[in-house]
This record gives sequence, C-alpha cells and structure tokens, in this order.
Amino acid sequence: MSGNTSSYIFSSIFVLIAHIGMLLNVYFNGNYDSLTQVIILSGAVIILDIAYFLAMLFFRQNTFTVDFLLILILNMSVIFQSCFGEVVFDYKHYITCIVALAACRGGYLLCRNHKWLGEKRKFFYIGILILMVVIVTLTGSRGMWISLGSITIQPSEFIKPLFILACATSITEQQKKHKILCFHIVYENIALFGLTAAICLLQWWCRDLGSLPTFVGIYVCGFLLRICYPKAKFSKKKLIGAGAALLAVAIVGMRFAPAYVQDRLHVDIWADKNGNGYQQSQALIAIANGGWFGKGPGHGELHNVFAHKNDIVFATICEEWGLLYALMMVLAILILIALPLINPPRSYFHGTMSAGISAAFTVQMALNIFGSCNLIPFTGVTIPFISTGGSSLMISGFMAGMLVACQSPVMRSPHLNEQPKQRRIYPQRRNAV
Repeated sequence: MSGNTSSYIFSSIFVLIAHIGMLLNVYFNGNYDSLTQVIILSGAVIILDIAYFLAMLFFRQNTFTVDFLLILILNMSVIFQSCFGEVVFDYKHYITCIVALAACRGGYLLCRNHKWLGEKRKFFYIGILILMVVIVTLTGSRGMWISLGSITIQPSEFIKPLFILACATSITEQQKKHKILCFHIVYENIALFGLTAAICLLQWWCRDLGSLPTFVGIYVCGFLLRICYPKAKFSKKKLIGAGAALLAVAIVGMRFAPAYVQDRLHVDIWADKNGNGYQQSQALIAIANGGWFGKGPGHGELHNVFAHKNDIVFATICEEWGLLYALMMVLAILILIALPLINPPRSYFHGTMSAGISAAFTVQMALNIFGSCNLIPFTGVTIPFISTGGSSLMISGFMAGMLVACQSPVMRSPHLNEQPKQRRIYPQRRNAV
C-alpha cells in the first residue's frame, strides 16, 4: 500500500468514531421495541467499516480519500434508512451498499488507463444506443424500469457513466478539425450533441424529465472543458450561439411540457395539500418539525408518505436527525466529489471525467433537496449514496470508483511493446487553460 500509514489509520478511526456516534444516538434517542435491532445495526455497520479498511490494503493507490468518504457516507445511509419510523435493520439497503462498494472497485480498475479507454470510445456510444433500445422495447409503456420478479432495474442509470466516458474520451478529437463549407467542424462534437439530443428525447418519451437536467449538466460540463482544451479555439460567437440555443430549448420545453409537468410547475402546494402538493407540503412540515437536531431516530411521521426513502429522503432525515445532520451529509458528499477535482496527479482526460461525475452528482443532489424544500418543482430524483434503489446506488458506487481512478491514474501505455517515451494522448492538466 502506498501512502502514509498514520494517515490511513487516523482516517479509519475517524470514520469509526463518526458511525459509533450515530449509533449511540440511535441507542439513546431511537424508537425501538427491542435492543436486538440496535445491536444488529451496530454490528453490521462496524463490521463493514473494518472489512473495507482491510480490503483497501490490497490496492495500490496514490490516495484513499475518496474511499474513506465513500464508506463514511454509505454506512451513514445504512443508519438513516434503518431508522425511518422505527429502528429496524434495513438489510436490503445494506446489501446494496456492499454491491456499491464492489462496483466502486470495478470503476477504479476499469477507468485508470486513459489510453485504453480512448481505444474503446466507440463502445461507449454502442452501449448507450443498446440501452436506449432496451428502454424503449423492454420497460413497458413509456416507462424506465424493467421488472424481473422481485428485482427491478433502471437501465437509464447505466447510461450515465457511459455518457461521461464518451464526453471525456472526446477531448483528444478537438484538434482534428474538418472544414465543411466555411465551417471548421469536429465530428466528435457533432456526435456528442446528437447523442445528447437522443437521450433528452428518450427521457421525454419515458416521462422522466426529472433526470434530464443530470444529462444536460454532464454534457455542458464536458462542452466547457472541450473549450479549454489546447488549440480547441472556440469563438465567442459560437459560445453565445450555443448558450442562446440552450436557453431557447429550455423555454420551449417548459412551454410545451406534458400536463403533469405543467401541474408541478404551477401547483400551489398549500392549496392542494392532498393532491399534487402532498409530498412537498408534508416534506416541508417534516423539516420544520425536525428543527436543527431532529425528533430522534425512528420518531418521525414522514415515513408514512410515499417515496420517503428515496425521492424526499432529505426531508425524512431532517425530521428524524435534524437539519444539522442533513447538512453534514450534504457536505460529506460535496467533499467526496470536489477532492478529485483539485488532486494534481491526473491527465486532462481524468480531469474531464471527474468534472462530469461531479456535475452528475451535484445536479442530482440539488434536484432532490430543492424539490423537497419546494424551491423547484418536485422531480423525484434520488440523492447519490443516500436514497434507496439498487440501480442508482450501484452506478453511484461505480462512478465513485471512477473518481478514485482520477486520483490514482495509470499514465503508461496499455501495450507492453510500446516505447516508454511515446507521446501521451492527453496532456497534463497544467497545460489546460
């Protein structure tokens, strides 16, 4: 294992203390009939902590910061999800978190080598198109879910990492301009724009406009970083035109949005507390009742409202644990996605990839929190790592592994017979504007 041993031990102790503090809160203030549930929950959380700390010793990385933050947040979510309404260990969410940790390792191993990923660029497009066909043909009548008995899968979640990789691997194509008439065009940019438009149309067709801002955020973030790429030379006129086009599309989209979206845009939640404003009004009441320190784990009432574990989970946490705990959770997620952006040892590709992941997580979290607080229309988007959901949590774990790869990248060629001094495809970040 590379890195400072004392820092590794200190970080492990910090995570354990944080979880033990939460478990003590459950013990002294929780709503439970049997102490057995508290013991099971405590044992499961601490065992997973220690097991993950030991497993990390077998991986060579430049830093383990994201890993420690990930296990901190995931076991926080296990404690939260096991206390809504009453303290009962949520073993399904616990298993899903373990799957997310395994997916994190997969994302780390697959995304470390930018040259290998660059060679597989076409497969990202093919994978996205296959998933889109699967959604249209197998999810039922304009839906987003595939039901396999007691298991449901959301294929659109698997599009996110592929779309991020498609944006990141397009960076090197910015210097390959082709003159058509009087315009200098990069074919990869046209392909990405068309792919983004197709994804947006798919989200509209499936009546899942809540997830659409996430994909737009990823695309816009990748677009801005392509502008900063050396010798990309995007003119101000093109930027102004792109911004105006995006604004026009947004206005037209809101104007001709489906009826259920129009209802959410114009609903008065207090005048329609039993209709379209039910979830948001109950969420606001729960946040107010929770105050800074909450009513106590398991003592809330929001667990009686639909989607309290995913779509309005922020409000549920605020009610039982308090706004202070909820803000600490948000801060931990923001730190997790921000650290890879400032860590120096990575290529321009890894910087672009980490920025796309950060955009996706930030937009998702903002939509959930602002929707719960009635600052924007309710979208039903989950908070990464906190909300329940197998597909969402597993992909969030995989994308966290991509962040780990950004901090511990492989900068050599994937081929053993290549010359060691071969010119890098992606320049170091310091060359970027």
